[in-house]
Amino acid sequence: MTGEGPATGTGEFALIDKVFKPLAAETPAALGLTDDAAVLAPAPGRELVLTKDAMVAGVHFLETDAPGDIARKLLRVNLSDLAAMGARPIGYLLATFWPEKLALDWIMEFADGLRLDQAEFGIGLLGGDTVRTPGPLSLSLTAIGDVPAGGALRRNAAREGDLIVVSGRIGDAALGLLSLTGELAGLPDAERDYLRGRYHLPVPRLALGAALVGKVRAAIDISDGLIADIGHIAEESKLGALLDWEKVPLSAAARAALARDTALIEPILTGGDDYELAFTLPPGDAGLLEALAGAGGVPLTVIGEMTAGDGVRVRRPDGTEIPLKARGWQHF
Repeated sequence: MTGEGPATGTGEFALIDKVFKPLAAETPAALGLTDDAAVLAPAPGRELVLTKDAMVAGVHFLETDAPGDIARKLLRVNLSDLAAMGARPIGYLLATFWPEKLALDWIMEFADGLRLDQAEFGIGLLGGDTVRTPGPLSLSLTAIGDVPAGGALRRNAAREGDLIVVSGRIGDAALGLLSLTGELAGLPDAERDYLRGRYHLPVPRLALGAALVGKVRAAIDISDGLIADIGHIAEESKLGALLDWEKVPLSAAARAALARDTALIEPILTGGDDYELAFTLPPGDAGLLEALAGAGGVPLTVIGEMTAGDGVRVRRPDGTEIPLKARGWQHF
């Protein structure tokens, strides 16, 4: 692990020794962070799966967010990508771009968040880089996992008539962000805290992803929004998709918020940050869902089907289509 420490009076190697080496202590492939790279051998009969996500202050998280929550979300959104491919996590690489005046205590709290989730998900740090920047706090993490050879779940294998299934509940994180930014007020404390918690700490559906290998056709995690991510499956599979609004699973908090303001239907469908899994399977295999839900430890709900054509449509119970101004999160 190489680079420059932030301007806290802590030198580069002292920062690595104090903050990052403990995160690599249980990961032999990291070589104690004493060399320029890790050495990792895939297990026989398995293939490596690699993914990278970056987060920038003011874009992907609020500058007022707790350092530990930022660290855990950074790790979890990458683990969610592994889950979407059916992979089990092995370890991760971390690049940090610390503002020059960032306090060492902030970095220590950040590392504590990583330590918590390393223990929860059974992984460790493999290496990375740390540098100073005059710009906003920026973070990049590469997660590494593995799957049985040839078993990685893809977006491009859906077929016309496939059922579209999602895990968990949809829209909580988007509503949580609206609450944090003051755009959704008047929530009871319990509902507010629940929705904000879903935004700060998504749950990567790793057990479910592993259970889907060899049983479903296409899969994706819901990061950009339900409509956008089902759209990715549709586009890569050269199909369309039809979703039934009344079947989209909502939490009690989301239902209560929606009852007060029906315009919240749009952020629920397009806001993103859910990090649930969406997948397709043949109608004849619907009987698998109960076992898959049990293996994944999360409810599964059929919300629509893949169709001929293109694009994603959402219909009301009366059959009319719900118009949506946005389709989901876009960086550019």
